[in-house]
Amino acid sequence: MRVPGANGYSHAQATTGQERVITGNRQTSWAFADAYVAEDEALLWARDRAQDAGLRSVTPGTGAALRLLAASVDAKAVAEIGTGCGVSGIHLLHGMRTDGVLTTVDTEPEHQQFARQAFRAAGFASNRARFIPGRALDVLPRLADAGYDLVFCDGDRLESLEYLAESLRLLRAGGLVVFEGAFAGGRTVDSGPQPTEVIRVRELLRTVRESEHLVPTLLPVGDGLLCAVKR
Repeated sequence: MRVPGANGYSHAQATTGQERVITGNRQTSWAFADAYVAEDEALLWARDRAQDAGLRSVTPGTGAALRLLAASVDAKAVAEIGTGCGVSGIHLLHGMRTDGVLTTVDTEPEHQQFARQAFRAAGFASNRARFIPGRALDVLPRLADAGYDLVFCDGDRLESLEYLAESLRLLRAGGLVVFEGAFAGGRTVDSGPQPTEVIRVRELLRTVRESEHLVPTLLPVGDGLLCAVKR
């Protein structure tokens, strides 16, 4: 599915003759895939804390994809933008090497405290995660060049292009950058007027797709998972 306005394609052009009809069976299949990997008590506890705090967590299917992606690059060092209450972090840690360290950044230290508890309940030693409170664009420049195997971005959509630039600096060759929320609740492919954050998502999708330094794909899990390998 092409992003509206990208390379001159409209929503109608993107769907006519290009997409199969989304049937009830396909929707059921997507729902089955999203719940395919069961979540343990620590993840359910973290989800409850996030719900209490009014935070949106990655879906189980998105979490399972993050596990797979972390395992696929044998990740030892992962940077996460947006700790939340630890749901995505637990999935990433499950996919990482047993000696791997997750560096996770969030503007809300109290949410990170819930994540610490969730990580501990999931069986991860305290030295498996480094919590840094603060705004991502203030923290990321302090992290090491080419020092990370995967960067997961689940922060402010208005800053997504800046996250991409920082991720390219942080990643080693062959590393992965991953963005959650590429569908923006279905608004990314809606032809009507959209808020600035959706326009930013469209710009991100176009930039990643057209970059000579990235090999991209868009996974239809959760609210859309944009993934790209750094060449």
